[in-house]
Amino acid sequence: MEGERFSRAVSEAFIHLYEKGLVRRRHRLVNWSCALRSAISDIEVESRQLNGKTYLAVPGYERKVPFGLLFSFAYPSAGGDGEIIVATTRPETMLGDTAVAVHPDDPRYLKFHEKNLRHPFSGRLLPVVTHQLVNPAFGTGAVKVTPAHSLVDFEMAQDLALPSMSVIGEDGAMTEAGGDWIQGVKRFDAREKVLAALKEKGLYRGDCEHAMLLPVCSRSGDVIEHLLKRQWFVTCEGMAQKAVRAVESGELRITPSYHQKNWKNWLLNISDWCISRQLWWGHQIPAYLVSVSQAPSLQDNNDESEGFWVAAHSESEARKKAASVLGRPESELSLRRDEDVLDTWFSSALFPFAMLGWPEQTKDLADFYPNSLLETGSDLLFFWVARMVMLGGQLTGRLPFKEVFLHSMVRDAHGRKMSKSLGNVLDPLDVMTGISLESLRGKLKEGNLDPREFKVAESGLIKDYPHGIPECGTDALRFALCSHRVQGDDINLDVASVLAVRHFCNKVWNGVKFTLSALGEGFTPLPMAELRPQAPLDRWLLDRLRQLTEECEKKLRSYEVHQATAAIHAFWLKNYCDVYVVSGHQGDKVVSNC
Repeated sequence: MEGERFSRAVSEAFIHLYEKGLVRRRHRLVNWSCALRSAISDIEVESRQLNGKTYLAVPGYERKVPFGLLFSFAYPSAGGDGEIIVATTRPETMLGDTAVAVHPDDPRYLKFHEKNLRHPFSGRLLPVVTHQLVNPAFGTGAVKVTPAHSLVDFEMAQDLALPSMSVIGEDGAMTEAGGDWIQGVKRFDAREKVLAALKEKGLYRGDCEHAMLLPVCSRSGDVIEHLLKRQWFVTCEGMAQKAVRAVESGELRITPSYHQKNWKNWLLNISDWCISRQLWWGHQIPAYLVSVSQAPSLQDNNDESEGFWVAAHSESEARKKAASVLGRPESELSLRRDEDVLDTWFSSALFPFAMLGWPEQTKDLADFYPNSLLETGSDLLFFWVARMVMLGGQLTGRLPFKEVFLHSMVRDAHGRKMSKSLGNVLDPLDVMTGISLESLRGKLKEGNLDPREFKVAESGLIKDYPHGIPECGTDALRFALCSHRVQGDDINLDVASVLAVRHFCNKVWNGVKFTLSALGEGFTPLPMAELRPQAPLDRWLLDRLRQLTEECEKKLRSYEVHQATAAIHAFWLKNYCDVYVVSGHQGDKVVSNC
């Protein structure tokens, strides 16, 4: 029942945004993971800095693939009066080139303006075009234009009305549009084949190492392809500006405050959010493509030529909406629901109010929305927090919370991000209860790592946990995490630090046992109102306890959790154990040290 209610809330959100014109179906370039066979959003793409030639493992390839190279080749003039040399890091995409662009003021290419080059493999003519986006200082100053596989090239193609050719498919293999000789060849194998063919034709001009940012899928590790697809996009600009103003006005507080700059910069430069996913799990998009029997075509309501779309909770509701808009009987309409699902972060963004019954005006929604505080990891500031704020404001008219506290990311002892492929993920249950090295290796085998990743992960396990992980306990793990500064750098957590806290927990346990034994079996504590400590040592300890309480309250209010834990640690060891217990006595005799 709860699942059905939440699913309906997700559909309601999509329908609301669609009817407000904030969700539209567009024919645009998307970030495509060939390994996942799905589109992903911009913030799921990691830009990996390469300083030169670098060999990287790519899913689906047995060998490592070289990146960080700039290749040059020539396009001969169609009139036989020269050539233009272009430089690219993606020579395989030249099969989809539809033009060559130069800067309008570059004197080297003035004689080529409005002339054509000839493609060496297909024979088609490529116009030489001019555009301000071309950097004359990059490479040869002339760039190949592949609108279907480059964001910058797509923008130029839009301005210059150039056609697009998709030569790489969803599976990462070359398509029929690239030519029969290369159809079905995997993209990075096709790179070598294209280079060999250019050399055979005498058009290859060499290569050199080249610093570059390589877009990589954060989930699969695959190198991102930019593919031209029809997908659903959320227009974020207006909602993003409201989210920026909420922080600037103090209506929304972000702690630590230095994240506010990143918040503003990201939201003011936000692009439309692609929310279509080609996965088998998730909330299916509540949109239906409508066609009319005995009608040649319909004008699309989303500035596309694909067809007429309707957003609705069910096919029957969609049919009624379509019949009303088109003025046709329902019996003449054929509907097909979009098979794609929504981005997980779309439904996650609805959590603060959907879990309380939205869109119904429930008592829980009235009592508990907006929330007061959201606490989450700093790495989710844009994945989740920003989207909750944007959609919360749009769908409910109110911010979902008043304050956001972002803690640091927990990394391994070496400062690396925890990753299944590295085998360095610390399972909290294993730290709490302990686990042998053999069992750790067994858990690793249960994963879906390829043989190369498994060897790397296994060697990391053996190095870091040669004797397994000792039992540390729940309290020790919690206290160890709280002991790190959570408002600054990432937390490098190792088992040794948790084990040290376990020893502290033992100290607390032993101190309590000793104190109870000293008080005797018949001891009954007095009510608080009747406590009148007379001994100087008792009064000193209670004053220290008062100071500790005030310090902890102050630090917890400012989210300086590590300073609160440090104060507790110091009080127990230095004040209670080292002074109070040691100096405690029966008569004049010192009892013991805990």
